[in-house]
Amino acid sequence: MLNAKTTDATPRLRRHLRRATLGLAGGLALALSAGLALADPAKVLIPANPGGGWDGAGRQTMAAMNQAKIFTDGVNFTNKGGAAGTIGLAEFVRTAKGDDNALLVTGVIMVAGVITNKTPVSLNDTTPLVRLTNEYNAIAVPADSPIKTPQDFIAALKADPGALSVGGGSAGGADHVMLAMLAKHAGAPVNKINFVAFSGGEILAALGGGKIKAAISGASEFRQFAQSGRIRIIAVSGPTRLEGLDVPTLKEAGIPVEIGNWRGFVGAPGMSEAGRKAWLDRFAKLHTSDVWKATLKNQGWEDAYLSGPEFIAFLKSEETNWAQALREVGIVQ
Repeated sequence: MLNAKTTDATPRLRRHLRRATLGLAGGLALALSAGLALADPAKVLIPANPGGGWDGAGRQTMAAMNQAKIFTDGVNFTNKGGAAGTIGLAEFVRTAKGDDNALLVTGVIMVAGVITNKTPVSLNDTTPLVRLTNEYNAIAVPADSPIKTPQDFIAALKADPGALSVGGGSAGGADHVMLAMLAKHAGAPVNKINFVAFSGGEILAALGGGKIKAAISGASEFRQFAQSGRIRIIAVSGPTRLEGLDVPTLKEAGIPVEIGNWRGFVGAPGMSEAGRKAWLDRFAKLHTSDVWKATLKNQGWEDAYLSGPEFIAFLKSEETNWAQALREVGIVQ
């Protein structure tokens, strides 16, 4: 009896399945004809090791976009550090062509890195999208360091630039340039400075462990470590003091050095116009959201939003300005 009933029901079941399949296919056709893409995770390449400023920028930005319900289809992160972000840039250009969901975290360090390393690829090989944040650098020292003030740092740099090991990001990046500018102010030969390049969060372990005598990086990277008492921040490179940090600016100390570190996103080479517009719209919505405003405050980042043609023009000016700055401080010829 059970077998007979099952056999009788089979044609009806097949008809139901056929109708359901046709309905699904019709819905898919309508979605595609309306220009709607199926949900697909974003693929974000972070051109640095975990734990650094680029890593934080990429992960915090996409987390905020998800929290604000702007992009909720998931994110796959890949870290590819080295050579001021240019190794990650080359990998992105090589592998992401035409992928509308592929993003690369970028910033001033990459602009300088392309010039310093004379790389065959540049940001001109990507689809520029948006500049989101700016962060001023800070100088930090181990908690027990005899260097207490910006003036102490300049004095140590002048006395023996080779003996003052200073950690930072990649060679030729904003941290390296800032140290070169400080050396010029101190009257020390730039070619004698002892800059030690790190990738990602390695610099904190080196500084806290006393393996280097000082470090230059984004202020947000030092905040938590400073609060734990393992390091001290002695100066910031912005025009004014940073909220939540009782630390003087270099300008206050009579040192005319000001340098910022912007970060943003570019899309894949050959990104479609529809894909570009979709990401520009998402970043525009993120910029005005309360979630993003809270993220900026929590991370100690400045709002530096710039998108579309204005961002493209900014990138061109940055290439010119950094080529000149790198020549002036003697990092490139």
